[in-house]
Amino acid sequence: MTAAATTGAATAAPSARSLRPLAGVLAATAVSLTGTRISAIALPWFVLATTGSATMTGLVAFAEMTPYVLVKALTGPLVDRLGPRVVSWTTDAVSAVAAGLVPLLHAQGLLPFWLLLAVVAVIGAMRGPGDLAKSVMVPEAADAARVPLERATGLSGVTERLASTVGPAVGGGLVALTGPMAGLAVNAATFALGSLVIALALPRGMGRAAVPAAASGSPAGSPDGGAAEGASGGVAVAEEAERPGYWRMFREGLAFLRSEPLLLTVIVMVGITNLLDAGFMTVLVPVWARESGNGPAAIGLTASAMGIAAVAGSLIAAAVAHRLPRRAVFFAGFLLAGAPRFLVLAAGAPMWVVLTVFAVGGFGSGFLNPILGAVLFERVPRHLLGRVHALGDSLAWAGIPLGGLLAGAAVALVGLMPTLVAGGLLYFATTNLAGLRPEWREMDGRRDRDRDRGCDAEVPAGRAERETVPVH
Repeated sequence: MTAAATTGAATAAPSARSLRPLAGVLAATAVSLTGTRISAIALPWFVLATTGSATMTGLVAFAEMTPYVLVKALTGPLVDRLGPRVVSWTTDAVSAVAAGLVPLLHAQGLLPFWLLLAVVAVIGAMRGPGDLAKSVMVPEAADAARVPLERATGLSGVTERLASTVGPAVGGGLVALTGPMAGLAVNAATFALGSLVIALALPRGMGRAAVPAAASGSPAGSPDGGAAEGASGGVAVAEEAERPGYWRMFREGLAFLRSEPLLLTVIVMVGITNLLDAGFMTVLVPVWARESGNGPAAIGLTASAMGIAAVAGSLIAAAVAHRLPRRAVFFAGFLLAGAPRFLVLAAGAPMWVVLTVFAVGGFGSGFLNPILGAVLFERVPRHLLGRVHALGDSLAWAGIPLGGLLAGAAVALVGLMPTLVAGGLLYFATTNLAGLRPEWREMDGRRDRDRDRGCDAEVPAGRAERETVPVH
């Protein structure tokens, strides 16, 4: 073997397994989400304490979530073009500054309500692309760790569930002991820490911008795909010249999403369930707690029961979901997590029954995001991942800002119990009857074809090396 051949073989050899990228992404996600959940307790309490208005409290939530959804939808091409790492640490840094302004300005007596709305809107606008960028780096981190996508997305789900369980508990304790400003200050600190983790702790070269393999001048993944050192400048110039503009990239993502019936069906279904869940948690459960006489403690108990069980479900999904039939597990999870919660409250069941149903539902929900994430990452080419993921997430979240408004209007119009029953029936129809559509067969189909070709289940994303090349 000649020296040149030896060099080519070494270049083509797979890199060593590394858990550092996955640990870094999960750590950054954990701290930023925990801070967000703390803020979700502290900020509404601050508004209620200073204004006494439930309407203003709802307006603050609307001011955060509406920019979150809209900006996230529009920043997909920027994530693909700039790279998720840059987008993640910069947006978290801006969020840290904005979140820190709230307690600072309040302490100086310089925080009128309109300015609070503006600051909260900036936080929401930054959170959207920041959350997107971290999610986009999960498949790359799974490649480096040599783990199945279901395991990586399962661990991401565990991180989200833990943040959703620990964050409210910490936020409630901070608000009770020191007041809401402490919780908002902690939120700013967690955004700053998340920014530092992404910027400094991740391996160099992770989270770069992606372009289609065709733009590189040679097949991605080939030993000489990076071009000779002497021609690297010319290749970079050619790549930059061939990179499409923002709106063309946006249209490419939209066109790809429209060509994927399974992804569209998933987005529509999850969009409806997100709307129902938002109304359930923000309006229906609090009204039930008041009318049943269980009081506000019941809200925390039901959330904790569901959250702890969801962590357990996500841990199991991370370990074994890649060996399970996706479609069957997915719809079984929704069957447990959806309609029963509505119906048990409508039935006026005793508290121990309610907590049991919520815990079973939480366990089932722990399997959903790992499967959804794996399907998305598996079907979307890496160079389109940012924009397709952004559009899909934004469409799926579009109903969340309206969930509480619609639930409140329904309760005022027909009462709590009919609203709970109608919500449960709609949840069942959306998540189970919709499963009769033929698109769902593709949920297992692509993974089965990969296995038939002899793909290694422990290195699931080698496909990405054939589709994209990093922009240096």
